[in-house]
Amino acid sequence: MPGDRLSASAPGRAQAGQAQAGRAQGWTTLADLRAQSLKAWGSGALLREVLEPSGLHPRRRPLKRPTAATLRTDYAAASAWAAELFAAVGPFSLETAEVGRTTVGANQLPAAAVFANAEAEIGFVGKAKDAARFVELAGSLASLHSLFRGWALKRPLKLLELGADALTAARVALWLEDNPVPGIYVRQLSLPGVHTKFIENHRAVISELAMALRADSVRAEIEPDEDSLPDFPAEPGSLLGLTPARTPAARFAAGHGFLHPPELVRFRVLDPAVPLLGTARDLTVTAEAFSTLSLPVTKVLITENLVNFLALPDRQDTLAIYGGGYGFSSLRDAGWLRDREVLYWGDLDTHGFRILDQLRAIHPHVMSVMMDEATLLAHRDAWVTEPSPSKASLGRLTPDESALYEGLRNDAFGTAVRLEQELIRWDWALGRLGDWSCRNR
Repeated sequence: MPGDRLSASAPGRAQAGQAQAGRAQGWTTLADLRAQSLKAWGSGALLREVLEPSGLHPRRRPLKRPTAATLRTDYAAASAWAAELFAAVGPFSLETAEVGRTTVGANQLPAAAVFANAEAEIGFVGKAKDAARFVELAGSLASLHSLFRGWALKRPLKLLELGADALTAARVALWLEDNPVPGIYVRQLSLPGVHTKFIENHRAVISELAMALRADSVRAEIEPDEDSLPDFPAEPGSLLGLTPARTPAARFAAGHGFLHPPELVRFRVLDPAVPLLGTARDLTVTAEAFSTLSLPVTKVLITENLVNFLALPDRQDTLAIYGGGYGFSSLRDAGWLRDREVLYWGDLDTHGFRILDQLRAIHPHVMSVMMDEATLLAHRDAWVTEPSPSKASLGRLTPDESALYEGLRNDAFGTAVRLEQELIRWDWALGRLGDWSCRNR
């Protein structure tokens, strides 16, 4: 057979179909090669190489190829596989290896694809325009401050995602550098194109860019994650008081010297005989004020659902608190709750138990209600799917609660089963709450 037969022709329709057989054979196809380069793009490595070459290119990617034995048994498929790769030469060159000289005759098979530079590999995966935009944005960032170039190298895909917003975020970071303790609300920040929503949507990036500016004097050991912020303690005299800032917005404000509205607690006194503020029984106060109240009640019911909170009937010596999800840190300093019987009513899903676990980190004596297997099974018709079940290990649950949590986490009742508290029948809810009230008289 001719020595270069496998490299001689481009694949026709039949050959293209046979080339796909290469994947089943374990040979590196053109699609496999593109997937490898796309992975490098997705990690940001190719963009970093464009901005600051590290010597990675020329990059040689070895190819898994047919053996001499395969040439004897499936020459057509091997030929189509090779032809597909040879036809794609341009963004890369091919190194070849001789196979089959002593069996079917010498054939030159693709052995490695070589990308001369990062631009060639980027063009191969169709990202040339994105790369050009990245270089432009990185240059604009560096023109604002040279230290921003380092951030662009660490977060190239984030820079592409943000586009011009990254430049605005950088201007905010520069303003913070010049105003380390502004002592104003974020709403009062007067910069072109900057408003409260912009800050809310880009807090993490602004903080990262601000940290980049401090890199010469304060080198962080751990880079901040794009979806989280470090827990900055509040400054003395701020509206946050001396307690740690507990929400992303509060952490951002505390970390950059902004004022931030205090955390609030909403509660209802279910006992008409307990006086509050005139005839008002549904009040919202700051967490600090709530911590000083020591209301004349013996029982406290915390519920996450607003309608449940509003619909609870009169009940002697009882206070209802609207929790609203992972917001119980506002109850941290309410020490008087430790002398009350506290009941928590949350969703019957993994996150409901996780919130209960976190609440017990503050007040270990809290009991749960309607977070049991009997309630779950009695409302099978109301089950829905929990979007993103928690996989956390929880150490503050009772044995029964822990068994139910594990069952939900491991899909013992079905896939991602969830019973929202507002879907529990009201007569069932009143009965269970009545049982609790009777037990504690």
